[in-house]
Order: sequence, then C-alpha cells, then structure tokens
Amino acid sequence: MESKQTTGSLTQRMTIGDFLLRRLEEAGIRHLFGVPGDYNLALLQQLQDGGALEWVGNTGELTSSYAADGYARLNGLGALLVTNGVGALSALNGVAGSYAEHVPTICICGSIPLRSIDRGLGMHHTMADGNFDHFLRAYAPVTAAQVRITPRNAAVEIDRLILTAWREKLPVYMELPSDIAYLEIEVPAAPLVLAQQPSDPERLSSCIAAVAQRLAAATSPAILVDADADRFDVAPDLMELAQKLQAPVAVINAAKGVIDESFPYYAGIYAGKGSEPGVRETIESSDCVLAVGYRPIEVTTGDFTASLPAGTIHARGHAVDVGEDNYQAVTLKEVLRGVIDAVPQVTNRAPQPVAAVMPGAQADSSAKLTQAAYWQAIQGYLRPGDVVYVDNGTSFSILGLKLPPNCTFIGSINWGSIGYSVGALLGALTAAPERRHILLVGDGSFQVTAQELSTILRHDYKPVILLINNGGYTIERGYIGKTEPYNDVANWAYADLPKALHPGTTAQSFVVRTCGDLQDALETPNDNLVFVESIMDPCDAPAAITRSSNLGAELDYGPRGPQHREGLQLRSSTM
Repeated sequence: MESKQTTGSLTQRMTIGDFLLRRLEEAGIRHLFGVPGDYNLALLQQLQDGGALEWVGNTGELTSSYAADGYARLNGLGALLVTNGVGALSALNGVAGSYAEHVPTICICGSIPLRSIDRGLGMHHTMADGNFDHFLRAYAPVTAAQVRITPRNAAVEIDRLILTAWREKLPVYMELPSDIAYLEIEVPAAPLVLAQQPSDPERLSSCIAAVAQRLAAATSPAILVDADADRFDVAPDLMELAQKLQAPVAVINAAKGVIDESFPYYAGIYAGKGSEPGVRETIESSDCVLAVGYRPIEVTTGDFTASLPAGTIHARGHAVDVGEDNYQAVTLKEVLRGVIDAVPQVTNRAPQPVAAVMPGAQADSSAKLTQAAYWQAIQGYLRPGDVVYVDNGTSFSILGLKLPPNCTFIGSINWGSIGYSVGALLGALTAAPERRHILLVGDGSFQVTAQELSTILRHDYKPVILLINNGGYTIERGYIGKTEPYNDVANWAYADLPKALHPGTTAQSFVVRTCGDLQDALETPNDNLVFVESIMDPCDAPAAITRSSNLGAELDYGPRGPQHREGLQLRSSTM
C-alpha cells in the first residue's frame, strides 16, 4: 500500500474493511466477538486474512454484546460484529446495558449491500418494507453515535465513532454494507491516537480553583464515587486526593471495588438507609461532598433514601457543577490532577478505621448448606487481584463482602439484565486470561446464557464458576410469588454441563449440599475450570436481598399491589 502526501498529511489506499480492522487494532482491540452471517462474512474474511485481530465466535449475538462489554471493562474498549436486523436486534439488549453502565463498545453490523439500498431492492433480514434505516434508529437511544459506512464517509466516520466510544465511555453502532468492504479508499496513514480533547484552559483553571477552594475550606470533606471513576481511569487520582485531604471515600454499589477496600480512607458503600454502618452519616453530614459520576436510581440509593448535602460538587467525564456554576469543556482527569496540586496537605484528620473481615462461626461440615454459610465461605475464598462477577439475584450478596486489594468487580447494576455475567465472563477472560476470574451466579440467571459456557471451554479458559441451584428466581420470590410456578426454573444437572458442552474437558465439577462439601470444592486447585453447583433451599435468602425485594415490591406495585397477600412474598425476618 503506497503512501502519498495530500494537503499536509500522509495518506494511503486501503480497502474499507482493512481500514476498519486496522483502526480497531490501533485502538487497542485485539479480539472481535460476534456471530457470522452472510452480510458480515466479507469483513470476517479480511480479519482472517489480516491476522491482527482474533475472532471469538459466540453462541448468539446477545452473549457477544455481553462479552464485548466485559472485555471493554478490562481492556478499555471492546467490539462485536453482528449481521443485519436479526443479529443487530439480538445484540441490542447488551449494547443498551453498555450504555446504561457507561461501557465503551463498538457494535459493527454487516448490513445489506449499498447497491440494494440505492436501488430499493428488498433483502432478507429486513422488514421488507423498503425502509433500510430501522436499525440505525433502533440503536439511536442506546448509543452515542450511529452511522452507515459508505466509500465517501468511511475514512472520517470510522475514526469518529471509535473516538466517540472511547471519549464518552459509551457504545456506538456502525453499519458496514456487505458490498463495500473490499473497495479501496484514501485513508490517513498515521495511526489512530486515543486521546481526550484538551480542556478549555480558562474553564479548566476556573474549575480547579472553584473545586479546590471548596474542598480546602471544608471541615469534613468527603468523596462519593460512581462507576465513571473506573471508566475514566481516575480512581488512583481520587485516592491520592483523599490521602491529601484525609477525607473519606464512599462508593455506590455500582462502583464496588473501584476504590481499594483496604485503603485507609475507604468508608464503604453509600446507599441512603441501606448504607454500610457509619457511611450514611459520613456522606450526609459532610460540608463538602465531591461526587464523581453520581447517577442515582432506586437500586443505588436505598430506594431513594439517599440525600446528598446541598452544595455537593458533581464531577462528570467532561463537565463539573460547583454550586450555580457549570464548567464545560473540561476533562475529569485534568480537573482532579489540578485539584490535587491546588489543595493543601491536611494533617489533622484521622483516617477511617478499616473494617476487618470478621470471621464467622465455623460451620459444622456436615450441616446443610445455607446462604449465610455460603457467603461466609466466599469471603474467605477471595484473594487479591481476582475478577469477581455478579448476576442479578442472591449473588448481589457479594456487595456486602470485602474485596481484597486489586480486585475488579463486574456486574450489571443499573441495567440489571439477567444472564449478563456469563457472557461478560467470556469477554473479560479474553482480555485478561492471566487473572483469576470468579463467577457468582444463580440458576435462573445462568439458564439465560448457559450456552456461552461452551465458548469458554473451547478456548480452554479456567474460571471458577460458583452456581447456586435453588430452583428459580429467589430475588423475585421476595417481590411476589414465594411458591408460585412462575418463579421456578427447570432443574438442570448443572455440574454435568462442562462435559456435555465440551466432551473431553479437564474441567472439575462438584455438587455440594453441605458446608463441608463446599469447603472441599473451594480447596480444589484452579489449574482447570472449576464448576461448583451448590444445592440450597428455594426459600433461603440473605436478609439484605429479601429486604430489598420486599421494599422493591412496595415501589413497583403500590399500596393496592398483590405483595400484601398472605404467603405470597418471601419475607425478611428483619423487616
């Protein structure tokens, strides 16, 4: 490919598909998830011929979108490839989850030929109504940018969408017509550089001064962290600022693990009346809270009982609110670096006492396994550097455990799509296979995406999968339907699935019914995939989970709802 100089910059000729794949690689993406279809096969062949990216074929587009999300959380950016209509809509739920959770993914859709669009020719995987923009419009509410690539816009739009995803920490959607992947165009010769737009100098300096002044003048400053602290890579800066101010740092549950939980100034999870002990007072009595990326919903605010002090500073990725003043055209990292330099070192405030993990009473090894004993055992099983996954349900109990240093927590807290964690596990394993990955999942969530276990086994990944088999949707039983059949699921032989999905596997499977069985399983070396199926009572649930479900029923169904009917709701003994 010959390069030439045009208007001051080097360009070269490349096919559109090769240019797209080159840009993905330059953006740090090494793997592409998805499902083949006739409209995306031309690009897939270019990927195969080029060898720069590795194809990870999934069992469905939904799980490919979950995998790209999990991959992006550890890699910084992820991508998936689907086919027109049927594939795009299958992936839509997962991409919407990435939008809700602020995860940058690139959904590439191999679409119908540009020739067919120009001529109005009916094609399969469309609505057969002559309208070819349905799926661009479907993706508009759940992506930061959407485009149909053409030979005229490819060189500009491919870069724009990749940079938008990375800068905004949100997904984007691009349609690549199947008949243009092999067409040559003029493209930039220089590599794509992932960089935030520099801040407006005056806005940045004014913002830093305003934030620093308020924090320095406060007698009890505090920092509250949402997931954007991780997405914009400012957790180390926030801990440095907390250290300098000697100020406590709390997180909402969507940001579990973003702040090292052994950090001396880590306070715990803030969720209104659902906060960990002392955290609510720490935040709500503060005379200056710096809230980073805070997005309150009922799940993260203790059912709307959170109340941040008046005058809370709200910092987002590209804007900051300080009182009545709004600062645009600033980046979060530049603001925090400037504030760290500007505030004086505080020496007269003591750090938060770091809560020790209290050992529970040693369970009788022959005793029937309960939720309480299960989560106590999980606490003892965690170690520094783990990647820990949670799916909707009783697995939310992980929020009450203390994570060791350098752990990464992956969950769909805001979006709450069941089955997310299995696909995300595949994606994050692909991004960081050297780390230990622990999936905590219930039987109901697992059944939605269980087939993706076959992809994990095919790639010889070695996660630890800890599945609770208690006959259905326990968290929903706390809303309504304690014993109703709509909350039941079929009873699978879960521990047999690795061998069924991948004959000849070296995975080790266990079915545990007692505390001793569980302990023996957890002591197994993680040299291969470990699958532990824990049998528990359908009506045994952690008190915090049941209490949350009971309150959720009041919010969802109101005073006339069925939750007040005798025996219809799994009740918490602490209500």
